[in-house]
Amino acid sequence: MDNKKKKSISYAKWGYIFIIPFFVVYFIFALYPTLLTVYNSFFENYREGLVQVGPNFVGLQNYIDLLTPGKDGTIGIVRYFGNTMIMWIIGSVPQFVFALLLALVFTSARLKIKGQGVMKSVIYMPNMIMAAAFSMLFFSVFSTVGPANQILAAMGILDKPIDFISIKTSARGLVAFMNFLMWFGNTTIMLIAGIQGIDESLFESARIDGAKSTRVFFDITLPLLRPILIYVFITSMIGGLRMFDVPQVLSKGIGMPDRSTFTVVMLLNNYLGGSKNYGMAGAVSVLLFIVTAILSIFVFKYLNKKE
Repeated sequence: MDNKKKKSISYAKWGYIFIIPFFVVYFIFALYPTLLTVYNSFFENYREGLVQVGPNFVGLQNYIDLLTPGKDGTIGIVRYFGNTMIMWIIGSVPQFVFALLLALVFTSARLKIKGQGVMKSVIYMPNMIMAAAFSMLFFSVFSTVGPANQILAAMGILDKPIDFISIKTSARGLVAFMNFLMWFGNTTIMLIAGIQGIDESLFESARIDGAKSTRVFFDITLPLLRPILIYVFITSMIGGLRMFDVPQVLSKGIGMPDRSTFTVVMLLNNYLGGSKNYGMAGAVSVLLFIVTAILSIFVFKYLNKKE
């Protein structure tokens, strides 16, 4: 009788082997650059003309400089965070409302919309256009000699051209509108997938009981859609805090008018592209990470709380 134990296949071992490439890539291209950014934020390290200053350890001095009020009494980075959040909120609120309405229409068993595949492709197409190209298009359309001014003048609404990009409200509105156009299609697709994941028998039971559409939406659809809504909201907020390309191109990189469209990532780009100030750029990145993490945790806790 053979008493030797048969060797069994260790599936757990192969599972760990298969995920090793992910961790290798993550450590090299994500974790290491993040730690290096935090490290650089404690050093004075910039270029002044042809002279390289540093790296010299300065502790928290870069953070102190960023949070010190300027000559006008305002803290620059706080103001730029405010600009970023304002433009994101103006664009994201209608984005979520419109995307949710479209998702409900596309998934409605009563309406049975035909040609949904084509419609979904059309509303997603703006997301595939480069933001820089999109911004250049809007810059041309809303310039003083652009089609927008010409149409308004032909209708007799304007006596003289309006420089939309030089007006604080309209400049922020254009940035928000472009972000809305580029991202509402992606949000709609995500919400459609979330609604289609809800058991259809729940809707059928509600219809049999005579529940109205609004009651079904607030008592069935919205509560069960909450995980997707939280995910979409947080990812949208993170993307909004990293807003760069649209205001960069539209405002010629200076946040015109009066820095009202200047964002935090534009400030970061100025430090990296101008004086090569890696210390200040690292400090801006760390502050951006901290603010993003705090807001994400707050939103997750608030939206995910039990009723």
